[in-house]
Amino acid sequence: MSFDSLGLRAELLAAVSTEGYTIPTPIQSKTIPLILEGRDVLAGAQTGTGKTAAFTLPMLQLLSLSGQGEKGRFPRALVLAPTRELAAQVNESIRTYGRNLRQSSTVVFGGVGIQPQIDALRRGVDILVATPGRLLDHAGQGTVNLSKVEILVLDEADRMLDMGFIHDIKRILKLLPSKRQNLLFSATYNDEVKRLADGLLHNPALVEVARRNTAAENVSQVVHPVGHTRKRELLSHLIREKDWRQALVFTRTKHGANRLATQLVTDGINATAIHGNKSQSARTKALADFKSGAVKILVATDIAARGLDIDSLPHVVNYDLPNVPEDYVHRIGRTGRAGANGIALSLVSSEEKDLLVNIQRLLGRNIPVEEVQGFKFEASSGSAPSTRQPDGRHDHNRPRRPDGFGGNSSRRPFRQGKEAAGRRGEATGRKGR
Repeated sequence: MSFDSLGLRAELLAAVSTEGYTIPTPIQSKTIPLILEGRDVLAGAQTGTGKTAAFTLPMLQLLSLSGQGEKGRFPRALVLAPTRELAAQVNESIRTYGRNLRQSSTVVFGGVGIQPQIDALRRGVDILVATPGRLLDHAGQGTVNLSKVEILVLDEADRMLDMGFIHDIKRILKLLPSKRQNLLFSATYNDEVKRLADGLLHNPALVEVARRNTAAENVSQVVHPVGHTRKRELLSHLIREKDWRQALVFTRTKHGANRLATQLVTDGINATAIHGNKSQSARTKALADFKSGAVKILVATDIAARGLDIDSLPHVVNYDLPNVPEDYVHRIGRTGRAGANGIALSLVSSEEKDLLVNIQRLLGRNIPVEEVQGFKFEASSGSAPSTRQPDGRHDHNRPRRPDGFGGNSSRRPFRQGKEAAGRRGEATGRKGR
């Protein structure tokens, strides 16, 4: 199937061709015709599958066919995104694909001055991309009118719910006309997402192009066991030994991201950090330097787990495993995008065994374990060995290791425990207010 067969206007096809795309991804080929029919859509797709174009292209076409508003017009389409970075990238995609059409767009998010956004809204805009908090700021000041919205898109709906935006979303929905087309995109489906979809979508078409809560198939995953105090040393070793040209490294906290970036620079490795406490200009510069190659290592909290569009990113590193298993999938989805291969490494201490078990339960398979020479676990007092089989039974005949990972092979799947995964914690990262 080609883009020509999806029913898109010549102006959109020309823009797609200019970007070098000829064959639509599965989410695009399945979703675009449904949106063009005016259907509500509930779409599930992993990161890196082309979902932004899947709603951007048909949205632009529908707006172009429904006419051009008066000068000073109100937004006719609203796209809600959880983070500033994702909102900015969606707006960039709208402008890229809509370059041959007359539809205008702007983006509003927190962390920057509000007056330029007010000025853009007063000039009139067809498509508004926004984070929920800043959009409500504008609504409260009377600088945006959402009564003419024809199309609503909730992008990364699961992430918005994880970040506590449900009440903001409900407030925004009350500002919209009841008659509109609704598009909900989510990488994972949980009970919260289902409840939101049930209350938002009318007779939706369901589209799912990947197994639920699964990592991209073209991402090679590996666990490197290492003592907690030697993680930074191992990371520096891997960067130098493997001559990495670019890697995105995830930490659990903002302070941890700053500390690790500083330590890597001390080790002679060009690194910088990106997280919610950084100003928008600092975050934009850090990301630009990383994309250009001026910075080799970008250390990030989970605010960067969604929406960062980095072409051909070869490595993602879980310096700290996430508390929420789904965030592991989102993190490693930054590599292996658009059909490319990628490598996801996790530096796992014995204290993180349970987190790894929960991740593997979500994935439905074990992640291979590789010990790095010179970084073998040292026996630690009070560390209880794990000899569990995948079904939870103990194997008393298998050799034990003091680190709790089980087995003595240099490459062996981590044995899953029987303990139930903990309840979902609140995802780290700052709201895109």
